[in-house]
Amino acid sequence: MPLKAGNVKERQRIKHVSNNIFDKTAIKRAFGRAAEDYTRHARLQAEVAGRLLERLDGLKFEPKTVVDLGCGPGVQAKALSQRFRDARVVAMDWSLPMLHCAGAERGWLRKRFDRVAADASALPLAESSVDLLYSNLMLQWSDDLPAMLNGFRRILKPGGLVLFSTFGPDTLVELREAWRRVDEQPHVSPFADVQTIGDAMMRAGFGEPVLDTDWITTTYTKPRALLDELKAIGATYAGSDRQRGLTGPSKIRALLDAYESTRMASGLYPATWEVVYASAWGPDEGAPIRNIHGEEASVSVASIGRRKR
Repeated sequence: MPLKAGNVKERQRIKHVSNNIFDKTAIKRAFGRAAEDYTRHARLQAEVAGRLLERLDGLKFEPKTVVDLGCGPGVQAKALSQRFRDARVVAMDWSLPMLHCAGAERGWLRKRFDRVAADASALPLAESSVDLLYSNLMLQWSDDLPAMLNGFRRILKPGGLVLFSTFGPDTLVELREAWRRVDEQPHVSPFADVQTIGDAMMRAGFGEPVLDTDWITTTYTKPRALLDELKAIGATYAGSDRQRGLTGPSKIRALLDAYESTRMASGLYPATWEVVYASAWGPDEGAPIRNIHGEEASVSVASIGRRKR
């Protein structure tokens, strides 16, 4: 989709999704608990990963260094290593239990990829060091989207490719509405819309950004199955403004009763997922990054050369 430079309202949307809204300790703990059984329960994540990997089909692109950011148990890192057999693939996640589980996908005799524990908001990678930065359904956990995309731009080589998926604002709209009937507390994370994501990519200086959106519906025999699935993959609400402690049984019953209104003719209960896919190319060296202070540009020392006398 073509994008234009953001106006004042778009800048306000970026500011809105840049607030410190997540408890990172709680997120890390939740994904750590989910690591052992994550692959078995993450059916939507696997479907989106397949669609994201398909976007590499037909590209005449042979990366030397590939990073799977937010790799989870390493299933996509393995797929990337099989697709790009001559590349060095780095599986990166901030959850040590997830990286431990990725060992099974990594292999033992012939290691398919490296594992690195790191926070995506502070990537321990050199500037212009990555040919392909791949990330499946991780960016929605960022509390500063523009800063994270600036970090992606920093490590991406000129001509390198960034390819990621994230959730849009229609995600779990049924669950959000059901909770709204129960109380006024937040229970579902906010998600940036496609225009906000595209605007942030342009401000980061990426070249030729392409974004598109899917709406996927998963179904459940009962509303409780959705809640169990979210908990099993560690995708519970972790906002810093969340209510502490366990949610009481009376509220859960009220939520399940409210979700009854979504029941379809088939007798199943739906959950909507708005998935945003984005890709862009690393710009030439020295291209500016736009931020709230204006434009900044950097070049490597090696490219400066010596002054002739």
